Amino acid sequence: MIRLARPSDAPALLAIYAQSIHTPVTFEYELPSLEEFRERIRDISACYPYLVLEEDGAVLGYAYAHRLRERAAFAWDAELSVYLDNSARGRGLGTELYTVLLELLRRQGVQAVYGCITSPNPASVALHERLGFRYCGAFHRTGYKDGQWWDVLWYEKQIGSGGTPPAPLKRVDEIACFLTETTDRQENR
Repeated sequence: MIRLARPSDAPALLAIYAQSIHTPVTFEYELPSLEEFRERIRDISACYPYLVLEEDGAVLGYAYAHRLRERAAFAWDAELSVYLDNSARGRGLGTELYTVLLELLRRQGVQAVYGCITSPNPASVALHERLGFRYCGAFHRTGYKDGQWWDVLWYEKQIGSGGTPPAPLKRVDEIACFLTETTDRQENR
């Protein structure tokens, strides 16, 4: 089941995130506190989808979007992130999360989405390419972690109609009914 995250999910999501903290998947050096992570969920969820994937009551992964850049002209762009529990990798769950996230963002009025991937990460590159993202560039030697410099690859996908002028973004709660419909279809399979 895929659903919107709640602040009470913070312990389970932080445990999944902790599996990446000592890798270049994230450029954060230290694991955030539980309260800081809870606040991140609240802040992001105020505008963008923050999704949780559960299976038999266990949280196996999460994905979210956030604004790409702060200037007003970038209001219709979003950067995406997905994290899976180590035990859940290789089962297509990242694809499931991203597919629902992309549809929610499209319904919100987001026009373009971006994936930022520390290189090398062939699994993440494959996920983005499978979902129709295009490679659009690299920042070379841009992140320093674990005693070395890392490149970051950028992938993009146009998901909006490109109308001019673009309509204001809808709030997550205005389009969340889609998520309920999707969950109902998943449970009835």
